[in-house]
Amino acid sequence: MRNPRLLFVRGWRVAPVEKYVWAFVEAAMISLVVTPVARLAAVKFGFVDRPSERRVHDHVIPLLGGLAIMIAFYLTSLSWLPLDRTMVGLIAAGMFIFVVGLLDDYRKSRRELPAKVKLAGQVIASIIAVLFGIKIKFVTNPLGGMIYLGMFSIPVTIIWMVSITNVVNLMDGLDGLAAGVSAIAAFALFVVAAGKGQEMSAMTAIALAGATVGFLRYNFNPAKIFMGDAGAMFIGFLLAAVSTVGALKGATTVALTIPFLALGIPIFDTAFAIVRRVREGKPIYIADKGHIHHRLLAMGLSQRQAVITLYSLASLLGLSAVLSAQLGTLPAYLVIVVVALILFVLFREFVFVKEPGGYRGYRRGPGERHNAG
Repeated sequence: MRNPRLLFVRGWRVAPVEKYVWAFVEAAMISLVVTPVARLAAVKFGFVDRPSERRVHDHVIPLLGGLAIMIAFYLTSLSWLPLDRTMVGLIAAGMFIFVVGLLDDYRKSRRELPAKVKLAGQVIASIIAVLFGIKIKFVTNPLGGMIYLGMFSIPVTIIWMVSITNVVNLMDGLDGLAAGVSAIAAFALFVVAAGKGQEMSAMTAIALAGATVGFLRYNFNPAKIFMGDAGAMFIGFLLAAVSTVGALKGATTVALTIPFLALGIPIFDTAFAIVRRVREGKPIYIADKGHIHHRLLAMGLSQRQAVITLYSLASLLGLSAVLSAQLGTLPAYLVIVVVALILFVLFREFVFVKEPGGYRGYRRGPGERHNAG
């Protein structure tokens, strides 16, 4: 007779589901408790984000929310998983990328960390992960078999991790946006990893989801604290690393499809922002107000409405990622192509125009402050 504690989904056999539920609750509760402490520490030590021309908020907001997310993630992961080589790699690389972001957060009210320095830090963090065996060794051939990357494994892994890290970081433009979309992506990654029996990837993904959901209690509009670059880069790096760990134990295409699809909106938003800035003769690392969330605000949506709209789109993309994981390699490739085409058309019509002038048409929701993060 089947163990009622096991979850079966179309042939997937998931380990006792209670431990994942408890891990999620544990991470969320730790994040809930630590975030107010991190907020006080941010104010005391000067980790704050001040209003500026390209910010949406109009008053000083503490940063350091990423500290609560990191503590919740590591405490939860270590309470359920052994401290093996892979976990040590996740800790070392994750803490390094967090420190790089922390330096940038500290300098925010003074002068931001140069883009080249942040990029170098992201590359070093990726190299640390690679040194601990966290790398993409092969990709699945849609016609059958595997394509081994050999010497290209290291640069491919670094590009993957740096790209997803920056995607999440650049998405952090409205209250709760980056945290919520990342939680959706982490949960989608958890469902697929658990279904494939990849315990480590499943546990780290659900721990990350719980940590970000707990943080959302204080980060959803009106936000009391931001996660900062430290939190955004940490989350992005972990999503990339956890999916890479899953790729070591299964079909690489399936594992890497999850964050690609679940983060499809910010990925295309980032890509079109780069093209837009190049066309306008601007450096690609200079922020503007042409992102999709800025467009939604300019259309007259409140911050909450804009964020919930993007949550809904991310959930649909996350669901498509989960479904593609059950369809096999070739259908997974087809799903990526179809979703990519849809998003390309959407962004071409909606975002790929010159930066709008300010926030005309923006209206606050009931009780809403003019914040972001």
